[in-house]
Amino acid sequence: MTFLKFLKDHLLQILFWLMGLVLLNLVIWLDPSNSVALTNLLYLDLLLVIFLAIFLFILYWSRRNWYRQLTSKIKDADNILNYPLENPQSNDEQLVAVYSQTLLDTHQQILNSLINEQNDQREFVDSWVHDIKVPLAALKLITDSVEDQISEEKYVQLTDEVNRMNHYVEKVLYYSRLSSFANDYLIQEYSLKDIINPVVRDNMNYFINKKIQLVQHNLDYTVLTDRKWLGFILEQIISNSLKYTPSQGTITIEVVSKRDGLNLLIKDSGVGIPEADLGRIFDKGFTGENGRHADTHATGLGLYLAKQLADKLGHQISATAKVGQGTTVIIHFPLLSYYNSPGSATQIR
Repeated sequence: MTFLKFLKDHLLQILFWLMGLVLLNLVIWLDPSNSVALTNLLYLDLLLVIFLAIFLFILYWSRRNWYRQLTSKIKDADNILNYPLENPQSNDEQLVAVYSQTLLDTHQQILNSLINEQNDQREFVDSWVHDIKVPLAALKLITDSVEDQISEEKYVQLTDEVNRMNHYVEKVLYYSRLSSFANDYLIQEYSLKDIINPVVRDNMNYFINKKIQLVQHNLDYTVLTDRKWLGFILEQIISNSLKYTPSQGTITIEVVSKRDGLNLLIKDSGVGIPEADLGRIFDKGFTGENGRHADTHATGLGLYLAKQLADKLGHQISATAKVGQGTTVIIHFPLLSYYNSPGSATQIR
């Protein structure tokens, strides 16, 4: 707080004091028994005003450290809840410090309660996901065992539904682990082709059933990432491309080398995305105009999770689209500064 603001806060007291000074002058000047010269009276007023100014300055100076402490905590908003107010001097400062400490204690209690509740929910979800995978695996085995007993169309339909359930279960699992990402990742060099190919194989039935052509080229690159999380990101993007690409369409996966890193492009010839929706496709729960169709079963979580995980991995994900012509999702793998040592440009190749 500046001295001018301090004076503004004490303006009422200053005005009250000045009114008292004026009243004192009137009493002295109008009293016929007093013979005080006007110059002496004005000199006395000047001394009293100077004394008031000195008093206000000393009061401000004594509270300056307190004001600085408050200002520094406001500027450091990220840590404002980590440290209490220190060294209160006056009673009003002590009252503010006690109030601040009460807020911090209450906030910490609520935060601990929410964290414990969130941990319980995450443990339950993890347990549920692992439990549900057992009957899903059994269902897959049963489906394979009756392949010769049912029509090909029924078998393909059953297989697709089982794969879709697995996909939804995986999405729930990764969503529950999003907040604990720091405990479950390993950044190292991986071949892009080795990460992309398993995702493509898992979705091969959809490519075949919808007669969608897959084009892959220029994938012989190595990137710094986490294999499991990047695989999940690619699963969300490719499944979206399959969902919104009509039969006889094309999905192209390629890598473009840039001066600041690599761009992995996943392009489809699907329905595209309206311009009004394009800026929101990575928002949580946003399904857009395309996702409102009943046959797409959009949840608005797939691309949101892809965006969140890409950010945590240090990748950048974006999209371009034209209605009726298709969508291109771009994952950018930047050259990291701590990895940009001599020869790094050839190591990330």
